[in-house]
Amino acid sequence: MVQELEQDSLEEIIANNRNVVVQYSATWCGNCRIMKPKFKKLASENEGISFVVADAEKFPNSRKLASVDNLPTFATFKNGAFVNQVQTNKFDVLKELVNEITSN
Repeated sequence: MVQELEQDSLEEIIANNRNVVVQYSATWCGNCRIMKPKFKKLASENEGISFVVADAEKFPNSRKLASVDNLPTFATFKNGAFVNQVQTNKFDVLKELVNEITSN
């Protein structure tokens, strides 16, 4: 399941979950809309990982947790710490990013 942020609370989610994958997006971003169903597909295939969608424009504190300078940006966090991020519209690249936190 994918959780969409309703408030700027990503830091709390990261602190309370072992593995977190975040899609930073914006309502105007076409590639973000294209990637969202793919992000949801990965979420359904990876139990034990929290998948979160954060609007990079609405939630500046959440955005600061990764170096978001292009959208969509996908970031991973493990045990409360930032691990890695990619800016992509390719499913295989996103899948590799998710696999990094599950293999450690």
